[in-house]
Amino acid sequence: MVQLSSTLLYIAFVLYLIGTFFFGGTIREKKGKERTNRWATIGIVITILGFIAQLGYFITRWMAAGHAPVSNLFEFTTFFGMMLVAAFIIIYFIYKTAILGVFTLPVALLVIAYASMFPREITPLIPALQSDWLKIHVTTAAAGEAILAVSFAAGLIYLIRVVDQSKPSKRTFWLEFVLFCLITTLGFVGVSSAFAIADYEAKFQWIDKNGKKTEAIYELPALVGPHKGTLEKESKDRMQPLVEMPAIINAKKLNTVIWSLIGGTALYLLLRLVLRKRVAAAIQPLVKNVNLDLTDEISYRAVAIGFPVFTLGALIFAMIWAQIAWTRFWGWDPKEVWALITWLFYAAFLHLRLSRGWHGEKSAWLAVIGFAIIMFNLVAVNLVIAGLHSYAGS
Repeated sequence: MVQLSSTLLYIAFVLYLIGTFFFGGTIREKKGKERTNRWATIGIVITILGFIAQLGYFITRWMAAGHAPVSNLFEFTTFFGMMLVAAFIIIYFIYKTAILGVFTLPVALLVIAYASMFPREITPLIPALQSDWLKIHVTTAAAGEAILAVSFAAGLIYLIRVVDQSKPSKRTFWLEFVLFCLITTLGFVGVSSAFAIADYEAKFQWIDKNGKKTEAIYELPALVGPHKGTLEKESKDRMQPLVEMPAIINAKKLNTVIWSLIGGTALYLLLRLVLRKRVAAAIQPLVKNVNLDLTDEISYRAVAIGFPVFTLGALIFAMIWAQIAWTRFWGWDPKEVWALITWLFYAAFLHLRLSRGWHGEKSAWLAVIGFAIIMFNLVAVNLVIAGLHSYAGS
């Protein structure tokens, strides 16, 4: 059953990739709307087949594990990717905008590829997770974030279309930075895959924040090491850490983030060398025929739908579960704090949009910043900061 679920996830990944190319076929098509619609129709059919395959992965993994497969970073992130595709499919049938697939599906592919770099083993749930609220809280929160991610894709399309790439400016810098962050995910996948093929492993004994001795296994060379960490005998030939982290920082996961930045920077510089221009400038001709008003509408509607779903999952259901598991509704855990920050940001987004008239480019920038907050919560908070939700980063 586990092997079947892995195969279905791989099939979904390939189908999403193929679907992206078919949606891309609508960009330069000049033989009429009927021809363009044919490319888009094939693209959405393939995307739906990919979603069905990933849904099959989710169900078979649930059957194999005996619980909802959202209990660690691999499972949660793949579910987030699946919900992102589901949100795109629904919004596509509402607005019939093929260009949205060219940007949304690659984000889903990056999310799934990112997830695949983390341990995939099925492990028993810790006591705090043995509750029906696991699937209620986590799945609803992930669905809300996925819908909000569609707003990011639409906002990114809008910005690539309207930001003047003919001369450097703050707008071009920040837009390029957003694309650099996306490329960093690819860098992480490349670096992790390279060291996995090389079968790299280094074991450390270290002292956690409770003063207990524990073991950490590094799959990437240790640029930063665990608190009072020492290499075990079988790993003496491995790289010694350059810096030792305090116990409050998850050194292994911070090490992963640093390697992601190294790999992403190398990949970005290679792209700049090949393209001989900013990445955004290279992409801009692909979106020259985009309907800006429609793209702006899609971005707003995604937030209008995703915000209440996120509110239910990440705040209301989360507080109910916290009361059951830890006898308090709120405890200022890092994940709780960033869920609140995310909620406040999107509340401000809707306020500025509806009351202050922040449409168009201003709204697009807000959509991009909101997704950056979501990804910071998913990556940095899970991978670096220790807390009650640290199990989610394993």
